[in-house]
Amino acid sequence: MGRIQKAEKNIIFGYISNFVILLVNFVQRTVFIYVLGKTLSGVNAVYTDVLSVLSLTELGIGTALNYSLYKPVAERNIEKIKSYMRFYKKAYLTIAGVIAVLGIAISPFLRYILKNPGNLTIEELTLYYYLFLFNTVISYFVTYKYSLANAEQKNYIQTNINTLTKMVTAAVQISVLLLFRNFFFYLLAQSVVELLQKVFVTAYLNRLYPYLSDKDVEPLAAQETQVVATKTKALICHKVGDVARLQTDKIIISSFVNVDTSAVVDNYVYIITYVGNFVNIIFDSVIAGFGNVVATESRERQYLLFRVYRFFACWLFGFGAVGFYHLLTPLIGGIWLRDAGWTLPQITVTLLVMDFYFKGGRTVLLNFKIASGLFEQDKYLPLVQGAVNLVISVLLVLKIGVTGVYVGTLVSGILANLIRPGIIYRVSFGKKAWAYFRDSIKYMSVILAVGAVITPIRHLLMSEVSVFSFAFMVIVITLLYNLVFLAVFHRTEEFAYLWNAVTARIPIFDKIFGEKARKGDMDE
Repeated sequence: MGRIQKAEKNIIFGYISNFVILLVNFVQRTVFIYVLGKTLSGVNAVYTDVLSVLSLTELGIGTALNYSLYKPVAERNIEKIKSYMRFYKKAYLTIAGVIAVLGIAISPFLRYILKNPGNLTIEELTLYYYLFLFNTVISYFVTYKYSLANAEQKNYIQTNINTLTKMVTAAVQISVLLLFRNFFFYLLAQSVVELLQKVFVTAYLNRLYPYLSDKDVEPLAAQETQVVATKTKALICHKVGDVARLQTDKIIISSFVNVDTSAVVDNYVYIITYVGNFVNIIFDSVIAGFGNVVATESRERQYLLFRVYRFFACWLFGFGAVGFYHLLTPLIGGIWLRDAGWTLPQITVTLLVMDFYFKGGRTVLLNFKIASGLFEQDKYLPLVQGAVNLVISVLLVLKIGVTGVYVGTLVSGILANLIRPGIIYRVSFGKKAWAYFRDSIKYMSVILAVGAVITPIRHLLMSEVSVFSFAFMVIVITLLYNLVFLAVFHRTEEFAYLWNAVTARIPIFDKIFGEKARKGDMDE
């Protein structure tokens, strides 16, 4: 099975998984909000981010080791795979212990990050927190095993297991909510299911890769561990900076505004994240394939594929941004929860949407960096981003509230959009990045123009929000955006390559276009 076929399989299962999880999470979140209310919803959101901050203890060793696995997997070097996986296992068990200790150590400070928690006592909040901590710690006992499957471009294994687990967890938790209306039992149910999942995953992956249970494993050579250590040191900066930029917003809001507002923000972030995941599935599914391209293809070939990859990302993330800008608040306040108390000011929504679009550009850059092993060149950038985010967010939240937090998020994110292209173009392609920024201006101009044209149409068609008017607006945005983008860019080399690659995978198009379609196939 070639790169394209493996990526296709990952994408198909990824889409099925994301749709199922989106639907299940939507039902689960709706029941949670109506049964337990805004405050506990906020506590749930804040604790999720607190544990994400603790997870920076992983410090990027997983990414470094995944990169190191590409070569032995490609060469089918079982002994070397065993050595890396044994090293990985020891590292992750250590990380689990460190997270447990740090998690317990910060528990006395929870009262300072949960402003106005209603009738909840500090004892209750601490108990809930320890259940969150338990679920995080046990995840590290099997996480390392997925790395081998992912290095073989079998991401669908982890995807399918996570989907099944989520379905079971949601069913059990919803039942517990309806029967007991109790947050503790809700979290306890998740812990039980997650623990059983870890037992199953261990048994399944041991059967899939029986050699991972071998006792006779050669340790990695000093040079090999040094390579991992060097890349991990660079990734430490990336990890710490990313956590400071991406996982602190709701914590800041909870600390300086209140817990309830964190719950409101979390619904917007939830929708953006899960709908955005439909796009991310495509781009994340080809990282290993890109690693193979970097290892085997010329610079010019890499540059062409990068530009196609980037063009497709701008198209899809731009589509998502336009849709979110016009439809997020009507969906949440008008259709889903039907309460203006669950909505954000439009300026805050605009900042969230802008960050979503620029994050698409960063996804392309980051994935290509990972595939190329370019971890050291910009290792201090995430630290700068994290510092900028924290400083701006804390200063502005005191002046303009929630909106100030997302000014910090947007500004700190754009730094990577400006700096990383120069590094990748210089190191990977031996070029200057002027073409990248020129194309950025073209893509953004079209996206902004379409968004502006849709604004009066939205006011006309959605003067009153209903399921019908919302659905009709979705159709209008879909048709108008994609037709305009197609009209403007259909003559570009990037679109031609993308079109040929897609049509070559569809039998009826392959018959029509013949050899022309087959030229776009990456799987050489």
